[in-house]
Amino acid sequence: VQLVESGGGSVHVDESLRLTCAASEFAFDRFTMMWYRQAPGKERQLVTSITRYGDVTYVLESVKGRFTASRDNAKKTVTLQMDNLRVEDTAVYYCSTNIPSGQYWGQGTQVTVSP
Repeated sequence: VQLVESGGGSVHVDESLRLTCAASEFAFDRFTMMWYRQAPGKERQLVTSITRYGDVTYVLESVKGRFTASRDNAKKTVTLQMDNLRVEDTAVYYCSTNIPSGQYWGQGTQVTVSP
């Protein structure tokens, strides 16, 4: 299983970023994909979850209305569109999937939001 995130960076409050996770080495279209984030000194938290069919089944309360997950099974990618970013969204963002052989993570991509 390989998960590679991209699209992170440094932005200011109210700006947008689009994260992409490219998946390979497993049957991407059969599994739910998730985005997590971990801020400095804090535990990793689930941001959003999207089923194999593209249904979003969970969104962290603090990002509702601002973050949108989507996926393209043909391209084996999952994206996280992040709008109206806030300082508190600063974190390393991880793509993840939980398949029969275990839970897998990408290397993460840093998102930094400054005032």
